[in-house]
Amino acid sequence: MLSLVRQAAVVFAAGALLSGVVTHGSALAQEPSAQAGTLREAAEAEGVFIGSAIADHRLSDSRYNAIASTEFNSVTAENVMKWESIQPSRGSFNFAGGDRLVDFAEQNDQQVWGHTLVWHSQLPDWVEYGGFDAAELTEITDEHITTVMDHYEGDIAYWDVVNEAFNEDGTFRQSVFQQTIGEEYIANAFRTAEQADPGAKLCINDYNIEGVNAKSNGMYNLVRGLLADGVPIDCVGFQSHLILDMIPGDIQTNLQRFADLGVEVIVTELDIRIPMPADNAELQRQGDQFESVVSSCLAVDGCAGVTVWGFGDADSWVPDVFEGEGAACLYDENYQPKPAYDGVLTGLGGEPGGGPGPGPGPGEGCVANYQVTSRWNAGSVVQVGITVDRAVSGWTVTFSLPAGESVTSHWNTQLSQNGTTVTARNAPYNGNVPAGGTLNFGFQTNSGAVYSAPGVTLNGAACRAA
Repeated sequence: MLSLVRQAAVVFAAGALLSGVVTHGSALAQEPSAQAGTLREAAEAEGVFIGSAIADHRLSDSRYNAIASTEFNSVTAENVMKWESIQPSRGSFNFAGGDRLVDFAEQNDQQVWGHTLVWHSQLPDWVEYGGFDAAELTEITDEHITTVMDHYEGDIAYWDVVNEAFNEDGTFRQSVFQQTIGEEYIANAFRTAEQADPGAKLCINDYNIEGVNAKSNGMYNLVRGLLADGVPIDCVGFQSHLILDMIPGDIQTNLQRFADLGVEVIVTELDIRIPMPADNAELQRQGDQFESVVSSCLAVDGCAGVTVWGFGDADSWVPDVFEGEGAACLYDENYQPKPAYDGVLTGLGGEPGGGPGPGPGPGEGCVANYQVTSRWNAGSVVQVGITVDRAVSGWTVTFSLPAGESVTSHWNTQLSQNGTTVTARNAPYNGNVPAGGTLNFGFQTNSGAVYSAPGVTLNGAACRAA
């Protein structure tokens, strides 16, 4: 039987989902805000978490960092805790990337989701092709789980202990673990994990199990059997790498049957990919479908939260794996919120228009001073200053130029132009602007045409003209 402590951890009401969860600071225990304008505020008001996979190499980007730190109260290691990254050779462990994520979470009052301990993919060759017998591979697996979890004991709220154990027909995937050890490798992994860190919640995670089908039936039967055998399994992760207009209609029903077993259910890797190029109608439907998935989870007694698999299309894994598909995330290539953002916010009970992203809310909080300081027949110089009412960590400014006017040089910004739309982002040294402060940048164009000052947005919010 499960220990009384572990039984208590997996039997809960919606209003008490986060009791006992390891967090850094008070991220998951704040009072609901009057209006939930961010994903994080909306999730906290519902007593659940909203997370994102975090790409280690992007944490130095101020725009990425600002969204990751303000919109989410849970962060998942995208790659740095996988076996090939953390133990590339036998007995040699590299915790640097995982430690950076834990530090980031501590700085931003977030929980950490560890991903992943035992998985058939991204295994180092020495494990995959080592030719070990069952006894030695079991010893190696136990040592890996114990060493990694010991290192992060007290820092990780949830672990994906076993990842992607099933084929599409509900049979067990013939991984090196399954072929060498047999089905018992799963129970062994969970028992070892409980001994290594009794305070962490232990999950099994897979894709294409969102609806009722052969694969989810295989997972259901496994989890039911593990629980009956006293195996310490706390949660089931439903990856939810979905396709536009192909969302299962029975997600809520399926999640509820797992929750009825006494485990938490979590949407762990949500994205919704679209054949490219995506048009506005598709992006609107995508937003509706994000809302549907999130709402389906939150409607289930036992849904602990939702994690998206990266938040920006610029960092998405989808185009590299699914040729001709993309636009799967909440923010576009320029880290501007899409209808998908509003869909998740609405699914969490928030109100779109409350100020997505790290900048001020729409129509308030920033004043833009757009000035053409000099003009001649073949060019002009423009200075832009934006004063903010509240602090900004990372900024993206957008505006439009007249047709035919192109930027030829710029300063104090990283700037790009697509047609008439100009996107200016902070340079590495000027991303942080205090409340009442002003961000400044400038550029030169190829035309001296006279035109009215354009509308300016900061981090997706319209600024007032000076």
